Amino acid sequence: MGRDRRRDLAGKGRGVKTLLDTDVIVRHLTQDPPELGQAATRFLSRQTDLVLTDVTAAETVHVLESYYRCSRQTIAVAFWALLAMRNITAENEAILLRCLDLYVMEKMDYSEAYLVAYAENRGIAAVASFDKKLDEYPEIERKDPGFAA
Repeated sequence: MGRDRRRDLAGKGRGVKTLLDTDVIVRHLTQDPPELGQAATRFLSRQTDLVLTDVTAAETVHVLESYYRCSRQTIAVAFWALLAMRNITAENEAILLRCLDLYVMEKMDYSEAYLVAYAENRGIAAVASFDKKLDEYPEIERKDPGFAA
C-alpha cells in the first residue's frame, strides 16, 4: 500500500510537499562549497511546497553557530529570509519566529528559546529544566528536576 501511494504522489507531480534537509539550507546560506551552494540555491528558487521542520531549523542553527561561527543576528536574518520565500513553509512558523526573537534579543540558547516559544504558543505553563535562565520568564514556570517533589 505504501509503495502505491508514493507512486501516485510522484506521478501527479504537483501538490507534493518536500521536506528540507539541513544540508540544503546550510549550503544555500553559506555557499560552501560553492558548487553545492549554487545547486542548493537553484533548487530553492525552482521548487514549490517546501517544508522547514522544527528539527531542521534547530540543526541548521547548531551548524551555523558551531561550524561556521555565525552570529545570532546573522542566523536570525537568514531564517527570516527563508521564511519570506513563498515556496517555503515552516512547520510551526509562529513558534519559530518567537524563538528567533528570544534567541537574538534575550541571548537564550536556541533550544531554550524554542521551549519558551513553544510553551507560550501552546499554553503550557511549565518547563522542566535545570537552566535557571528560564526563571527570567515569569509567564513560564521552570520546574527544577533537582528540587521537584
